[in-house]
Amino acid sequence: MHLLKKTIVVIAATCALSAQAMAEEAELPNWQEDTLTGDWGGLRADLYKKGIELGFTHKSDVLANVSGGLKRGVAWLGHTEARFSFDLEKLWGWDGTTIYAVYHSDLGSKFNSNYVGGFMGVDNIEVGTNTAQFYQAYAQKNFLDNHISVLAGLYAIDTEFYVPETSGIFLQPPYGMANEVAQAGINGPAIFPLGALAVRLKLKSPGEHFYAMAALTDGVPGNPNDQHGTSIRLDKGDGTFFIAEFGYTPPKAVPPLLPAGAQAQEETETFNKTAIGYWRYSGQFDAIDGSGSRHRNQGIYLIAERTLFNEKEHPSQGLAAFLRFGVASDSVNQADWSGSLGLRYRGLIAGRDDDIAGLAVTVNHAGNTYRQANASESHEANFEATYRAQITPYFAVQPSVQLITNPNMDASMKNAWVIGSRFEVEF
Repeated sequence: MHLLKKTIVVIAATCALSAQAMAEEAELPNWQEDTLTGDWGGLRADLYKKGIELGFTHKSDVLANVSGGLKRGVAWLGHTEARFSFDLEKLWGWDGTTIYAVYHSDLGSKFNSNYVGGFMGVDNIEVGTNTAQFYQAYAQKNFLDNHISVLAGLYAIDTEFYVPETSGIFLQPPYGMANEVAQAGINGPAIFPLGALAVRLKLKSPGEHFYAMAALTDGVPGNPNDQHGTSIRLDKGDGTFFIAEFGYTPPKAVPPLLPAGAQAQEETETFNKTAIGYWRYSGQFDAIDGSGSRHRNQGIYLIAERTLFNEKEHPSQGLAAFLRFGVASDSVNQADWSGSLGLRYRGLIAGRDDDIAGLAVTVNHAGNTYRQANASESHEANFEATYRAQITPYFAVQPSVQLITNPNMDASMKNAWVIGSRFEVEF
């Protein structure tokens, strides 16, 4: 009897250890399928278990301006990105603490500057200066089961603020940070490709239906006089940039279009967010009409995104939409408001379950001060239709067609048609 008890205990312990090992294995990312370079002979898995995660992505865009704008032409743009995440709880026992960094290299043509001349831009990986630099490098500490989060370091506001998740499919820049914010400031706010020294606080309600977050950053990211490499400096005249956002994100649920009593065999993709935000610079800015400097450079914005429906048999597929609108001080900015509307469909074509189709339009309105000083058009409007074909889990091809009307709100420029494609590889 004693031997039987010992045998049962040994078997139970073995089963428990086996179950734990299987659970840990199930939690690991599937690098063999999802990346070109795989698990590096098990090194990635070993690092991940210790709290270190590495990711590498390359994007190559080939674009052609076939009509209008500044001139016709074809160009290539490239963006390579390395991401580093360190879970200090696993590494050193520091509960809820992580370090995250992004380093990127950007090469290629200044396509919008050379061929189109638009106010909003054409490609979200186009940069003013070809260089390699740290985009983000910060430490984050979470409290109370992740309901309070504090972040400090080199940070970019467009990773969390004023960006609907559903707009990320598009190539045009205004579907990242909206133009009425992106245009503001000296060297712009802390958005791609430049982060800035910052602190950020985020709070979530107990049910995680509501959130509030705010960030304070250096008013001038990088060094406007030298755009090469990573530059972190705090000059007396920089001032600060403040942004705050309050949002409602109800819990995700099984789509109502599923048959009664049916169990979803796929993870449901659901988008449901409504938010309002406010931003302000503390420094002085030159007036658009040359009448001196102004202290006021601020704005407010609204975001809404929704899943309109999920496919009955495939709840991970379906149609979602986003709407975004924001205003900015017209005395110091070219655009005094902008608005975006877009649709995104995952799995539009049968058998292409991971492909995503998108259709969007953005309008930037010229402020009264700018129009009077420049005799400009009243607005610039950009349209984009795109289709991201997921060829393999780690390789995607994404053709795009764009129409840019009234480029840079310049009455002398013709509407531009741009076609091209993005090629993206996850290493």
